[in-house]
Amino acid sequence: MNEPSPYQRLGVTETATFEEIQSAKNNLQQKYQDDAVTLESVEAAYDAIIMDRLRSRQEGRIKVPDRIRFPEQISEYKQLPAVPVTQPPSWFKRLIDTPSSSDILIPALIYGILGCLTLIGNISESLLSLLMSIGSFTSVYLIYRKERRFGRALLLSLIGLFFGVALGYLVYTSFHSSNVLVHFSGEQCAAVAVYLVLWVVTSFLR
Repeated sequence: MNEPSPYQRLGVTETATFEEIQSAKNNLQQKYQDDAVTLESVEAAYDAIIMDRLRSRQEGRIKVPDRIRFPEQISEYKQLPAVPVTQPPSWFKRLIDTPSSSDILIPALIYGILGCLTLIGNISESLLSLLMSIGSFTSVYLIYRKERRFGRALLLSLIGLFFGVALGYLVYTSFHSSNVLVHFSGEQCAAVAVYLVLWVVTSFLR
């Protein structure tokens, strides 16, 4: 008695589609899940059919879809769920600017010069106040130039000024409490912090 072919063992015809072959294999595996010998026979028949289809394809007799050639890779190509992108609030978009190179470098040059002048020796309080005033007016002008809104430019500059002063004195106090030798006064540290904050404000806010 002739041994049944792999197609006969799966109960499909030689013209069966891949879906029909896969379905027959799954049904038999579920039906004989407790019969190791039959399961091994079903798996061997399935593998033999796949190899037969590959040979036929190599000979140009049939075109085998990729899912038959690489059935184990099907799960790898399942589409991943889309990750929702959280958009920033509208007020944040209106506040943040996308500066050009000149928008960054010009304020950096101005505040860099002011910072160097501030840290030269024992600067007088009047000269220090003058330099900080120049920095503040520069900030107002540069922000106003972007959208022609003077009130907004003045407000952002004042916020930057107060935040910079607070930051400068905080850094100065931290150095002193840590017994770190500081060669500059608290006013000089505050002024440099102001220039740094105003540079950020003028470059990246509008």
